[in-house]
Amino acid sequence: MTKDEINRVQNYLRRTFGNDTISVKGGVKEDLVEVMVDGEFIATISRDDEEGEVSYALSMAILDFDLED
Repeated sequence: MTKDEINRVQNYLRRTFGNDTISVKGGVKEDLVEVMVDGEFIATISRDDEEGEVSYALSMAILDFDLED
């Protein structure tokens, strides 16, 4: 993903979730970035370009022990 795409996706996530501490960091792979909240890794976003149509998929794993009170 380009720097411009990363910034656009980050701004979208911040607006959508109302959280300015969300950051998107590139460098994992060319088409994969990391999503952080308050500096903590929470998810990845992959870029898909199929037949000229670009989409971004957010993948977030929630571990069982994270659900404990």
